[in-house]
Amino acid sequence: MRVATDIGGTFTDLVYVDDEGKIGMAKSHTTPPNFEKGVMDVIEKTGIDPHAIDTFIHGTTVIINALTERKGVKTGLITTKGFRDVLEIARGNRPDLFNIRYKKPEPFVPRFLRLEVEERLNYKGEVLTEIKRGDVEKAVDHFKKEGVQAIAVSFLHAYKNPVHEQKAAKWIKEMWPEVAVTASHEVTKEWREYERTNTAVLNSYVKPIAASYIDRLQDKLKRHGAKSRNYIMQSNGGTTTFDSAKETPIHMVESGPVAGVYGAAVLGEMLGEKNIIAFDIGGTTAKCSLIEKGEVKVSTDYYIEKSEKSAGYPLKIPVVDIVEIGNGGGSIAWIDDAGSLKVGPQSAGAVPGPVAYGQGGTEPTTTDANLITGRLAPENFDYPVDLEHVKKVMEEKVAKHFGLSVEEASLGIIRIANANMLNALRLISVRKGHDPRDFTLVAFGGGGSMHAPALARELGVKKVIVPVAAPVFSAWGMLMTDLRHDYIETRIQRLDEADVRTLNRLWAQMEETAVQQYREEGFPKERVMFSRWADMRYVGQEHTVKVPVPGESWTERTIREVIQRFHQLHEQHYTFKLESTPVEIVNMHLTAFGSVTKPKIQKMPAGDVSEEEAIKEVRPVFYEEEGWVQTSVYLRERLSPGMHLSGPAIVEEKAASTVVYPGQAVIVDDYGNLIIETGVK
Repeated sequence: MRVATDIGGTFTDLVYVDDEGKIGMAKSHTTPPNFEKGVMDVIEKTGIDPHAIDTFIHGTTVIINALTERKGVKTGLITTKGFRDVLEIARGNRPDLFNIRYKKPEPFVPRFLRLEVEERLNYKGEVLTEIKRGDVEKAVDHFKKEGVQAIAVSFLHAYKNPVHEQKAAKWIKEMWPEVAVTASHEVTKEWREYERTNTAVLNSYVKPIAASYIDRLQDKLKRHGAKSRNYIMQSNGGTTTFDSAKETPIHMVESGPVAGVYGAAVLGEMLGEKNIIAFDIGGTTAKCSLIEKGEVKVSTDYYIEKSEKSAGYPLKIPVVDIVEIGNGGGSIAWIDDAGSLKVGPQSAGAVPGPVAYGQGGTEPTTTDANLITGRLAPENFDYPVDLEHVKKVMEEKVAKHFGLSVEEASLGIIRIANANMLNALRLISVRKGHDPRDFTLVAFGGGGSMHAPALARELGVKKVIVPVAAPVFSAWGMLMTDLRHDYIETRIQRLDEADVRTLNRLWAQMEETAVQQYREEGFPKERVMFSRWADMRYVGQEHTVKVPVPGESWTERTIREVIQRFHQLHEQHYTFKLESTPVEIVNMHLTAFGSVTKPKIQKMPAGDVSEEEAIKEVRPVFYEEEGWVQTSVYLRERLSPGMHLSGPAIVEEKAASTVVYPGQAVIVDDYGNLIIETGVK
């Protein structure tokens, strides 16, 4: 069987599929800081035999946690003479122009651990000054005295020619085999000195952490008898081997969330839906991403900790384009200094959790609000729920301040959480030139289906899909992924002056590099497939647009076609195009997929119960416009293909609840997915 596990902020999810297409799933609580314990807990909870695991795929928050909590290792930087302060200088574009107290983010490497060596290449990659081993030795001696555990090497123009970085990394490993080393060209071959240097630094910063975690997880799997092929989810929407992940762990920074986006694309393909908004609400955050014509959008303009007040830290690695906000089931409702009600980004997390958990939580959360308004049932919690205590906390912390009833205060929390999530959905759709009416919303995660029908109505989306395995859908998405490696190289070339033979040779070289990497990972060449992209811009512009380009041998006609595609995409993104202005390629981007055998998803057998027999109970639910409404509550495991339900209704399963509003309707499809018609014309 294939098994996928996904570590979230609150829960660790597992989905498995056997060779007959049968799917099983489970959730258990995340166990920081020993996250691998949570993985083994959830495997034991399913009762599956570890010997039967053929393929094990893992998504983890270990890397992003190490970065945001500053729990990486002491790291040093070796760079070109004169460029010691590139991390400090950063960029001049401030997110908050009128904040006179604005401070740049503090570099992960302090100045006394940033050392220079005398070496130089020009912009063509030609050597002007040779690197000297003695300079590198001095730097290593200094780092040893300072107790450094990892070293990053980033030299000027190394994206064009990595020869000096290769020498420096080789010498460091000879002098000090125990230290973790990252040369910038091993992580990215794109230009921009600050971004490339920061990416190399952060990779080194988390490298020992990742290696230790992956080794512990692998050891626990072996001890339990698993002899599986082990893979880790990457931020680009594909998987890679455990060994590869230990070398460039920075590619795991969004390891968990992107799997759900990829799963939404696969589900859309199964159901004939090409345009999808993937929407994932967990315990801590809400995440969304847009999929157009079946294509998951990937960008290398990724930042951690970027906000309206902070410039964040750039990472020049391919990451699925996700908008993430601090609003989930555990998001805390609080009153600010001006007396306004806010929800998030602080979260009660897994411990102590919402008040309803009874584990010491003292602040009302979105989950508590959904419980009070009847959207959640007390019996579906892992702990005994004291509803009166939850209401008392809501009364004291929120309702009393505004002179509202407990139910009205709870509904206010839900509406504010929805407004925050709606803004994120608009950021990836309307703000990028897309009409939400052309898209279907796929809602997953523990809270996705609870909020999605209301949000879809506001956004103008006509259809919502709540998939089977929605509470653990990111893990489900991992089961459907291929191996993936991205190769991006800066090759600035005006297309009206381009030599097609040179371009074809460059594409061929990148493909050969990809095949070689897969060969080293024990993966056959005949199962490697390629997809090509080019980052393009008008001559004189600063930033680029990512354009899909043909995979066959290029001709003059191909170049004309690529230019036309660029004009169209530029107009979509920025509302204008300059057809008389020359166009240039900045980066060539090759994606190499290692195609793996996917599980065949079985259609759900016809049921022998009616819609009425699927009803668990009728209970009052508090809706925005209608107030308390007697609502039929259906058990999802009793639903079967072809069933029609009318709102108001709630569909309950152990780890999720789907709230269907008055005027909305639900159809159960052949696979058991819930298809909600939102009532939008």
